[in-house]
Amino acid sequence: IRTYEGWLYLAVIIDLYSRRVIGWSMQSRMQMDLVLSALLMAVWRRKPTSTVIIHSDQGSQFASLEWQTFLKTHNLEASRCRRGKSYNNTVEEDFFHLIKSKRIRKKTYATREEARQDIFSYI
Repeated sequence: IRTYEGWLYLAVIIDLYSRRVIGWSMQSRMQMDLVLSALLMAVWRRKPTSTVIIHSDQGSQFASLEWQTFLKTHNLEASRCRRGKSYNNTVEEDFFHLIKSKRIRKKTYATREEARQDIFSYI
């Protein structure tokens, strides 16, 4: 997400059953805590009582020891699609397509805070 202050990155956790965003995080850098913050929000909001499968792509954030430890600690099981098998990411891809076309395409926000507020209102 472009701003005049620099990039703002967005990570989301989507419940595949309800197709709702249940966790999100926005930060100025694409680092591990971006995705962990989104997942922590989802766990806090849903408080799962049994094992939950968490699907992700093959980004380095999802292969890290920190990510794996978080999953084990919260009774979550990792699932990643193989290269070229993007149908596993269909719901997330649809979300990002919609947010890009409805909110952020060809737009540069004045500040990261302005972008956060707009994205939050969309979610």
